[in-house]
Amino acid sequence: MREREAREYAKQKVCQVWKERRQNDIRLRRSDMNKKGRGQMARYRFLSLGLTTVLALTAAGCGNITEQGAPSPAQSTEQPAKPVSGQSSASYIAPLTGLPADHELKDRVVMVMINNYSKARPQSGLDQADMVYEMLEEGLITRFMAFYQSHSPKIVGPVRSIRPYNVELGQGFDAIMSHAGGSVAALSMLKNGQYADLDEIYAYSKAYWRDKSRRAPHNLYTSIVRLRTGAEAKGYNLGGATPTFSFKAPDEPMGGETATSIHVMYSKRNTAGYEYDAATKQYKRLTAGKPHMDKETGKQLTVTNVLVIAAHHRTLDQEGRLEIDTTGPGQGYMFQHGKALSVTWERRNDGAIRAYQNGVEVKLYPGTTWVNVVPDTPSLKAHLTYK
Repeated sequence: MREREAREYAKQKVCQVWKERRQNDIRLRRSDMNKKGRGQMARYRFLSLGLTTVLALTAAGCGNITEQGAPSPAQSTEQPAKPVSGQSSASYIAPLTGLPADHELKDRVVMVMINNYSKARPQSGLDQADMVYEMLEEGLITRFMAFYQSHSPKIVGPVRSIRPYNVELGQGFDAIMSHAGGSVAALSMLKNGQYADLDEIYAYSKAYWRDKSRRAPHNLYTSIVRLRTGAEAKGYNLGGATPTFSFKAPDEPMGGETATSIHVMYSKRNTAGYEYDAATKQYKRLTAGKPHMDKETGKQLTVTNVLVIAAHHRTLDQEGRLEIDTTGPGQGYMFQHGKALSVTWERRNDGAIRAYQNGVEVKLYPGTTWVNVVPDTPSLKAHLTYK
C-alpha cells in the first residue's frame, strides 16, 4: 500500500511541477512581449527552451495548459533547469528517472560493475540504481552496469572487472567508473583515454572493502559516497554531462501487445525474468527463475521500464572474451505497463542507448530502467519470450 501511495504521490508531483513551470513560462513570456516587443520575444523563447525541456516531456495527461506558438521541447540531452523564484524544490526532475527530486542533480553519474555469478547473489544496491545494463561476459555469465545519481547506497556490490563495451557505455553517461581490474583491452582504454577511473586494483583501493562473510572474488564492496570521495581525491570533475531521457506522463496509456511475463535467456544457467504487477505498474525481476532480491533490504527488485535489445557479439579468444557492438542500430523490445513494443535501438551522439519506433525516440515512464543486451544470433526471439 505504501508503495502505491508513493508512486501516486510521485505522479501528482510530476504533473504539478509541469503545470507550475508551464504557467510561469507563459506568464513571463507575455510580460516580456509587452515590455520589449516581438524582436526581444524571439530571443526569450530561445533562452526559455532549456527551462521547460525536461518537464515538457511529462506534459501528456497532466492538464491542458497551452499557448499558441509555444516552443517545442528541446533535445533530450538538455540538462534540467533550476526552478524559477518562488517555486518549491520539488520542481527538479532526475535526468535518468524522470522522477521529482528535492534538489538539482548535478553530481556526476557513478557506474559500478556488479557481479552476477550465482555465489555473488543476492547483490547489494541494485535496488537504488537509476539504470542498469545486463550484459554477457566470458563464460556465458552476465554482469551488471549499475548507474547511480539519484541515490547513494551505503553498500554496493559485489564489484567485479570491466570490459571494453562496459567502458564505451559508461563513457556515454560521462560516468565515474568503479570496477576491480578488467581485460587487457579495457584497462588499456582506461589508461589512455580521458576517463574517471576508480579501479580497485590499480587506481583507488580506499573506496572498497571485503565482506568476510563471503569468499573472494565475490566479496568486494563499495559505496557511492566513498566513490565520490575517491573521484575528488583523484582530481576528477565531480559534475558530468548526464544524458537526459524523454519521459511520458505517469498515467499516459501504453499501446502494444500484452506482456505481463518476460523471459530473457543468456544461457541455460543464466536467465532473467520480469513479472508485471498491475497494482504498482512495476515489473518484479527474476534471476535464474527466482525472485531477484536485494541483500540489504530483503526485498525483490522492481523495474518500471525494461528494454531488451539484440547486439552483435563476437568471441575474441580461447578465454571466451567478447566484443559487443554498443552502437547499433539493432532490434529490440520495450516493455512498459504490461505491454510490449517492437523497437529499434541505437547509441547516437550523446552516447546513451535509446529505443526508437519509426525514427522517433520511445519515451520512458518515470522510474527505473533496465536494459538487457542479448546476442543477435540466431535471432532476438531465440533469447526473448513474453506473454
